[in-house]
Amino acid sequence: MKDTKIVGKAYDSRLIARLTKYMRPYRRIFWVSVILTILLAAVAPALPLLIEHTLDRYILSANYSGLTTMLIIMLLLLIAQTVIRYFHTLTTNTLGQSVIRDIRIQVFNHITNLRLKYFDNTPIGRLITRTISDLETISNIFSEGLIQIIGDLLQLVVILGVMFYTDWRLTLIVLIPMPLMIGATYVFKEAMKSAFQSVRLWVSNLNTFLQEHISGMGLIQYFAREEQEIRKFEAINKEHRNAHIRANWYFSIFFPVLEIIIAIATGLLVWYGSKQILGDVISPGVVVAFLMYINMIFRPIRELIDKFNTLQMGMVSAERIFEVLDTKESTPNKGTYKPDHVRGEIEFKNVWFAYNDEKWILKDVNFKVRAGETLALVGATGAGKSSTINILSRFYEIQKGEILLDGVDIRTYDLNFLRKTIATVLQDVFLFSDTVLNNITLRDPSIHKKNVIEAAKKVGAYDFIMRLPNDFNYEVQERGATLSAGQAQLVSFIRALVHDPKILILDEATSSIDTETEQLIQSAIDNLMEGRTAIVIAHRLSTIQKADKIIVLDKGEIKEMGSHQELLALDGHYKNLYDLQFNSIGI
Repeated sequence: MKDTKIVGKAYDSRLIARLTKYMRPYRRIFWVSVILTILLAAVAPALPLLIEHTLDRYILSANYSGLTTMLIIMLLLLIAQTVIRYFHTLTTNTLGQSVIRDIRIQVFNHITNLRLKYFDNTPIGRLITRTISDLETISNIFSEGLIQIIGDLLQLVVILGVMFYTDWRLTLIVLIPMPLMIGATYVFKEAMKSAFQSVRLWVSNLNTFLQEHISGMGLIQYFAREEQEIRKFEAINKEHRNAHIRANWYFSIFFPVLEIIIAIATGLLVWYGSKQILGDVISPGVVVAFLMYINMIFRPIRELIDKFNTLQMGMVSAERIFEVLDTKESTPNKGTYKPDHVRGEIEFKNVWFAYNDEKWILKDVNFKVRAGETLALVGATGAGKSSTINILSRFYEIQKGEILLDGVDIRTYDLNFLRKTIATVLQDVFLFSDTVLNNITLRDPSIHKKNVIEAAKKVGAYDFIMRLPNDFNYEVQERGATLSAGQAQLVSFIRALVHDPKILILDEATSSIDTETEQLIQSAIDNLMEGRTAIVIAHRLSTIQKADKIIVLDKGEIKEMGSHQELLALDGHYKNLYDLQFNSIGI
């Protein structure tokens, strides 16, 4: 999925106001940066003035003693400028990185609280671009953009003031090419706005493509799609390259034009200044100082363009970041109910649910599971089984009806408390690049290793973990690549057990494991569910025959409900599923 949205203005005071709010905790660093910026601007014209004085007073009169003194003063001035510039660079970069650290934490916290529907519609690569590339671009607003622009403008004002004070006629001569500079700058600014937006767009698309295709590399190789996907990547990479070349092309035109304008100003100064010297109107030192002033005027203007482009890119990135932060896709957590004890009784009352509009996934669903009972959900793919458990944990919100936990609407419960009450073992197990122990505890310091060991023994996974190098400290690779599917599933069972939930959900938890491992899990399943309410989703009907209640779902509606024997006696949907499955395996 490509990111096709180009947003952002050349300069947006609203975005700047929002960004500057993040500087409040670092006001001291900010004001130090401002003071250093003012100092740099104040000392900028000092060197040309000293050179003018030295040339007119000491060099032309061959006063070597005075010349030596002036050289020492100029050396000290250069050292002072270097020290000030060092601390200026240090403080502005510290400010930028501190602000970005805070924004990145806020963005990550916001993303972790977004409901799953948002991730269904948003490519992961785009979010990675927002939290890494775009934020790094924003940091440049503080370290290379906003304060530097203020400093360059201040330096420009100071130097022009000194120039007009020294000789206003010479100053006006130097400024004759300035309208050309302003016109070229405006054209360049407008061109770069579009170019930078295009660069950010294709960076996002490139990240999205790489994230999806590296994650799905196995599928690509299984179906021998390497050549086709390489061609797709080449097309996106070509657009990414072209966007950068287009931006650099504008630079390659603008800066030579700028050099020509500076050369014109220098030529005019030399022509008019020479006439003034020959007419004994001004001293040679003034012309030499003005030659330096030309660089000091046009260099800040040239750097202002660079800084403006930095600001331009920052505006585009800030717009994208705040678009994520302004997303109202988080699950509302208005509930505060956190009882001391949860029995685990679940009731669905007239529940209707749709992912989009009114394309109902669940239609008027009603059932009740008593505390400690096991409920099994069966049905064809798309019947609504996984949706039932997703809305129980409030990963998605229902449109009609009520879901009750111990007789209380789940929206009344504190959201974190509700989700800690429910543990889910999914078919597609996700393991982080971390140790087995941390994948089980999820770095929860309240879970002790002895509890993990006890849970591993209950599940029957202790022996295989102890055979791993470093046992519980074995480093699992990304998505559990170094473990078999069965081993990864056993780790997820331990994870669910150690969090001691009152409600246990098994979503196709044995569908991806071998028969031996399945038997291992089945032998421990009674211990796992003891004292807990359990909801089991399974295609293998052999795994749910002991369930207290079985619900048959079809196109979001409950078709049958009862025990295994009761449903077989009905000779309906469940009986057809049972016969189809067991006849297909020769039973």
